[in-house]
Amino acid sequence: MTDFPRFTALARNLPATVPFVGPEALERTRNYPINARLGANESGFGPASTVLAAIREAAGEIWKYSDPEHLSLRQALAAHLGCGSENIVIGEGVDGLLGMAVRLTVEPGTTVVTSLGGYPTFNYHVDGYGGRRINVPYAGDREDLDGLLEAVKAEDATMVYFANPDNPMGSFWHADDVIRFADALPETCMLVLDEAYCECGPAEAFPDMSRFIDRPNILRFRTFSKAYGLAGARVGYAIGAPQTIRAFDKIRNHFGMPRLSLVAAEAALADQAYLQAVVGRIIASREEIAGIARDNGLTPLPSATNFVAIDCGRDGAYARSIVDALGARGVFIRMPGVAPLNRCIRISTGPHRDMQLLAEELPIVLEALG
Repeated sequence: MTDFPRFTALARNLPATVPFVGPEALERTRNYPINARLGANESGFGPASTVLAAIREAAGEIWKYSDPEHLSLRQALAAHLGCGSENIVIGEGVDGLLGMAVRLTVEPGTTVVTSLGGYPTFNYHVDGYGGRRINVPYAGDREDLDGLLEAVKAEDATMVYFANPDNPMGSFWHADDVIRFADALPETCMLVLDEAYCECGPAEAFPDMSRFIDRPNILRFRTFSKAYGLAGARVGYAIGAPQTIRAFDKIRNHFGMPRLSLVAAEAALADQAYLQAVVGRIIASREEIAGIARDNGLTPLPSATNFVAIDCGRDGAYARSIVDALGARGVFIRMPGVAPLNRCIRISTGPHRDMQLLAEELPIVLEALG
């Protein structure tokens, strides 16, 4: 008799791992408080006051399900982006939408190309649906577009994942390079273009919205979790050709979006003045993190996101020891999981008080490690 007789063979053979261990779990398992959350790429600056006011005003309607078509937010996004509401699907953060895109495209044996060390949640979904994953190493601390393209063609891949700007390294490619890459892909290969950090990066990184809007094999993913400060609301969206977007209706959880999350997202989108102010604070915080790194003999890498990857100058074991030691002192950060990227630690931007704590604790940790 088996332990789980009704689990599929695929589920039984998946590793018992999750992509991320959250700070709450670290507090529970290691019995120390987290005083500075600088590891999850959230926005410690929080949402706009107009967003909080909108949530309070709508709180009494929490007894209702949300509109399963999410029409009001889709229309607001369409006006903001310069596309049609039929080009947009709303979902439970980029992570949830990535899972749906994989479900639409991947079955056991389907070949998928991604970057070795890239965003682990995408890999989690591919593995969960039995995909055959081809991992292309980074080149020069950023995703290797030529290598990804070569792998797609050599392996006749059905899907390719590319994050611009990149997580975990913070690098970006110019829009012209993104267009060149997309145009060179076979029409049979779905491009998953993850632009979760688009508000934090330079305008020249992002092709005009009209460039791919009628391409059925290109999906662009964006979120309210980063610069808008709504990570806990879990609101993401994908942009694509209408026929591709309609396919999500076949599999999505139509009542999966909380009503107040949609209210919060629409209010956040309307307050572009606050968004621009936060982007300025993110840039200033990136510079502060870079300065702290340099003051301690470490090398910050250029970033187009709301975090900074810092080269610790040694190997992954040394970087891990820094992450663990800072965590024990109440500063939660993360690191890439694959060599040679794992010589780095990754620190999210945040309020000055968190930067002060980092500046105080990092030299103590480095001195202790030697």
